Amino acid sequence: MTGSLPAPIAPMLATTGTPPAGPGWAFEFKWDGVRAVVGVAGDEWRATSRNGNDLTGGYPELAVLPDALDGRRVVLDGELVALDDGGRPDFGLLQHRMHVRGPAPDLVAQVPVFFYVFDLLVVDDESLVAQPYVDRRDRLLELGLQDHAPRLQVPPSVDGLTGAELMGVARQHGLEGIVAKRRAARYEPGRRSPAWVKTALVQTQEVLIGGWRQGKGRRANGLGALLLGAYDGEGVLQYIGDVGTGFTDRMLDDLLRALVPLGRATSPFAEVPREYARGAQWVEPGLVGEVEFRRWTHDRRLRHAAWRGLRADKDPGDVRVP
Repeated sequence: MTGSLPAPIAPMLATTGTPPAGPGWAFEFKWDGVRAVVGVAGDEWRATSRNGNDLTGGYPELAVLPDALDGRRVVLDGELVALDDGGRPDFGLLQHRMHVRGPAPDLVAQVPVFFYVFDLLVVDDESLVAQPYVDRRDRLLELGLQDHAPRLQVPPSVDGLTGAELMGVARQHGLEGIVAKRRAARYEPGRRSPAWVKTALVQTQEVLIGGWRQGKGRRANGLGALLLGAYDGEGVLQYIGDVGTGFTDRMLDDLLRALVPLGRATSPFAEVPREYARGAQWVEPGLVGEVEFRRWTHDRRLRHAAWRGLRADKDPGDVRVP
């Protein structure tokens, strides 16, 4: 019965920083995908996103979990990823699956999704959230998930290397970065905790789309650039720059279809420099996206931003200026 499924648990979130030094830390690689907390009981399962949205219908690959767990009642925390030809997580590839609620078999075959499980929060009738990270990892490994299905993986947790050394490994293999986790730390549902520290090789930022400008040249009849914002500490939407690269033609078409119904007469930002506001089409800031960028400028603008994709798994109110 559905009622036997464990209640969803809000995922613990990492702070951003340099890799911590000293004893008491373990390190994992940072996976470039969509966070998912998955509850399983008997022959049923349910996946929820970071903001509590139901992901169950979008990822039929997870249907192997009941058999892999032999009907046990568990809550798993991990990342849904799509892999490129080199076996590296590819967020752009995952975009083909992220917004499809019931993917056709052909799409599932073309863009298979893997579940990288890195934490165990409930097993049978026992909550593990108050137990140390190392104990939860041991219990997770005892489940033997990856022995039952290739789409289920338990990535390594490393404590024999420094954070700087593991960053070098991540760079060598084209991965996104690393996450340091305090070995003695409990799991803190829904909290951004200093017990987990993420360090990315490429900086990324969640953004709100507040407007767009028409393109030029071959993009003259469509979207040219997006105007981006994020909320400051007072809850005011600040303009943080624009992005005009990183789009596929399909992304541009999909974005324009999504933005036109959100049109409004005035800017949603507190202030926009005149040169960026000229000719802008303003929209209600309800769509969350993600960009990668080189650095922040002194006036809190994104430098050399490139579009990565929409993030339906993120809440607009959570998009903040660091």
